[in-house]
Amino acid sequence: MMRTPGRIAFIHDWLNGMRGGEKVLEAVLELFPGSTIFTLHIDREKLSPFLQQQDIRISALQNMPLVKTKYRYYLPLFPAMIKRFDLSDFDLVISLSHCVAKSIPVPRNIPHISYCFTPMRYAWHLYNDYFGNSRIKNLLTNVIMRRMRKWDSATASGVDYFIAISNHIADRIRDCYQRTSDVIYPPVDTEFYTPGANTEPDDFYLVVSALVPYKRVDLTVETFNELGLPLKIIGTGPEYKKLKAMAGDNITFSGWASDQEVRDCYRRCRAFIFPGQEDFGITPLEVQACGRPVIAYKKGGAIETVIDQVSGLFFDEQTTESLAGAIQRSREMTFDPQALREQSLRFSRDRFKEEFRRYIFTKFNEFHGLWRETPNQQS
Repeated sequence: MMRTPGRIAFIHDWLNGMRGGEKVLEAVLELFPGSTIFTLHIDREKLSPFLQQQDIRISALQNMPLVKTKYRYYLPLFPAMIKRFDLSDFDLVISLSHCVAKSIPVPRNIPHISYCFTPMRYAWHLYNDYFGNSRIKNLLTNVIMRRMRKWDSATASGVDYFIAISNHIADRIRDCYQRTSDVIYPPVDTEFYTPGANTEPDDFYLVVSALVPYKRVDLTVETFNELGLPLKIIGTGPEYKKLKAMAGDNITFSGWASDQEVRDCYRRCRAFIFPGQEDFGITPLEVQACGRPVIAYKKGGAIETVIDQVSGLFFDEQTTESLAGAIQRSREMTFDPQALREQSLRFSRDRFKEEFRRYIFTKFNEFHGLWRETPNQQS
């Protein structure tokens, strides 16, 4: 007989925008209404009305100076903050983690399932790319980051079941934690992101991204400076001023935009530029759902979401020459909007919710059938 979890705790690193991780959280909360969310810090004004209404417990990090804009400076404190949450009253813990959420201490008789966006990217794979040449590099020394990697690896034993957002991340989980994982692709809102009435694109290219170093928007700016083609960039972040200073007159910056405004640009762009190595990448699928192609760097999650010469084109190296070559090739091609749309539907929100629901109930019951013989290890 299948058991049903009663009180469920969701752990999310932080809630300060509506990016891919927050959209995943929205979807799983629809599956398990009435759950409690634990997070390090929050900026409620930047959350959807749905998330604002949830039961959210916040760590002491919320009271630190300038935490809304400078939270990365507090990275060495994150392990201590995440340990302070008490989960003893819950039946199931589900962490949605790209930093320290998966490392939360969970009592041994409570199953812990971690939906892993990536092992802590700041410590393992993208430290230099993420922080760039900012002052924070002087604070987060190599010694500190080695300790963070050791701690992150050790606390992986506190997870009973790992879910990876892509095969690319499943490989990282294996490399960093020596653990296997099951893959459930994140949800894409294919009901909201749909083709427009006009099937002919306008003559501009599009980037929608946080403006941080590892996203490689700088590469896109350099390439379009050379090509002279129209480029629109939607997004905010610490690189905004630098990128705008680099850009020629053919490049415009729109800052933050609503979902409706982003969708309108998706529908009208000639192609979407995706220059970074991403863990998965939801924006390329949103664009494909709107019937427009993607020009993507041929590494990371994009390999699993873009079909070369069907729903977009790849470029092999993060150089202006390689990206420019792909853009020029795309101008000689015609892409079928219906084929693009069909590719995106493989990643729909309904598909995600059904796969996630089935997985959670299966593993919850598996845990309670086995844990007395093979108890959950807690570091």
